[in-house]
Amino acid sequence: MGLDIAPGLGSTEPVLGSTDCLFAELDRATAKLQPPFAVVELGAFDTNAAILRRNALGKPLRLVSKSLRCRALMRRALAQPGFKGVLAYTLPEALWLAEEFDDVLVAYPTANADALRHLAGDEELARRVTIMVDSVEHLDHLREAAAPVPGRPLRLCLELDMSLDLLGGRVHIGAHRSPVHTPEQALAMAHEIDKRPGVRLVGLMGYESQIAGVQDGPGSAKLKYPLVRLMQRISRAELAERRAEAVAAVRSAADIEFVNGGGTGSVVSTAADPSVTEIAAGSGLYSPALFDGYRSIRPLPAAFFALPVVRRPRPGIVTALGGGWTASGVPGWDRLPKPTFPRGLSYTRTEGAGEVQTPLRGRAADELALGSRVWMRHAKAGELAERVNTLQLVAAGRIVDEVPTYRGEGFAFA
Repeated sequence: MGLDIAPGLGSTEPVLGSTDCLFAELDRATAKLQPPFAVVELGAFDTNAAILRRNALGKPLRLVSKSLRCRALMRRALAQPGFKGVLAYTLPEALWLAEEFDDVLVAYPTANADALRHLAGDEELARRVTIMVDSVEHLDHLREAAAPVPGRPLRLCLELDMSLDLLGGRVHIGAHRSPVHTPEQALAMAHEIDKRPGVRLVGLMGYESQIAGVQDGPGSAKLKYPLVRLMQRISRAELAERRAEAVAAVRSAADIEFVNGGGTGSVVSTAADPSVTEIAAGSGLYSPALFDGYRSIRPLPAAFFALPVVRRPRPGIVTALGGGWTASGVPGWDRLPKPTFPRGLSYTRTEGAGEVQTPLRGRAADELALGSRVWMRHAKAGELAERVNTLQLVAAGRIVDEVPTYRGEGFAFA
């Protein structure tokens, strides 16, 4: 087989100013560590928090836990101005986080009966945790699993579908999430919740994945991004009207506390929507490789991992240990970690990123000896933390702390 270069995964643009200086600093700071290991550069992390805060236009940012998966860094973000509350991704995770954080919204519905019973049986957790629903079926499951009581009502958030339907619904753009799409459906669910004892509707959420989660800049597919921008303009206009109507309808039936929207990729446009009271964000703090294709926000890369060179099979090629840390989503080359330093390295088409070995080719390969490091960026944010037990925190060119990930604390909330 030939060793063709994988499309779109060649040399990368400089990050954090001078690429050479940045990675020279990281190499010096971590010189005593044996790779693989992961690093978060705190200067970039804090700068990214400031970027998100500025783009949120004064609205509070709810920290997306799955984008960090590290309680120490969650504390750091929440200690900064503009951040308030946590957006968790599973109920068991939320129950754990609520031991420390007093406002945890679960972004996805749960079918975990044990966790629901735990929530319903603990007055403090029931005060701190809000769970997601989008159907009568969810309400029925909640009643059967947890038997909530009126004296200690569970906090519920209703998810509104933010996807874009065109041509009478024949074309669907966006994530398949909630079945609640129209203001009328949202109002009907609000009335249904109001009839049920032991539950209380306190919030409304809508995630516009076709805006927040889709690359729209030159770093993405060059023939596609003008069409993406057009689709997003259409979607923003449609959402501005439909979400406002849905929020007004729900407010007529329930005294809700918040309306959550957006993600890192849509902070500016979502913040401009008057019906939204808070913005969900988290990925932008690490700024993974997929953000290189965004036009709306360009945070500084802050999270990296290092792999050791363990083979030199032929001129122009080195093999790194491991590296097949593939991100979730539609399978493709953009879901693989991005070789970042030394510059000019790329995958081979026939092997890509492997579980135990990753061949890399390019001009820099012949300058790498056994034991040399190749620095990578994960395609997505918090998924990096599922691969390591700790994160090395680097500031001003030195390690200032080593903190556990969820995995390092013994948890896998898949």
